[in-house]
Amino acid sequence: MLTQRSRYALRAMINLAEAPAGSPPIPMNRIAEQANVPRKFLELILADLREAGFLHSHRGKMGGYCLARPKHLISLGEIIRVIEGPLALVPCVSRTAYRSCKDCKDEANCAIRHAMLRVRDETARILDGTSLADAAAEELAAA
Repeated sequence: MLTQRSRYALRAMINLAEAPAGSPPIPMNRIAEQANVPRKFLELILADLREAGFLHSHRGKMGGYCLARPKHLISLGEIIRVIEGPLALVPCVSRTAYRSCKDCKDEANCAIRHAMLRVRDETARILDGTSLADAAAEELAAA
């Protein structure tokens, strides 16, 4: 299940993606209000996303945040991985954080592992194939 932290991160990033290209940085207070995210949590989330290279931050009176890359080049999967870590539901199918399951006797023939591989692959395909531009367009169309 997606954590509240990831939902906040996605909402904040989609909010930033809805800003017209070339617009001035958006202040954190406005992002928090428009994305319905508590400011305290948002500060930590935006810091993580900035460190991961998804955002630029600007200090001062006219400061705020803006996307560091075009919105069509940032996927929901990338954002979730920064906040949550691997998309895999079990460690034995993770591409980036593989660990064998302690209770598994035969990983090669494990029915659970084979099912979770399909879940991981489909989840990654959908989330990595959905950009902020796609998500922002869907949100605007729903409004």
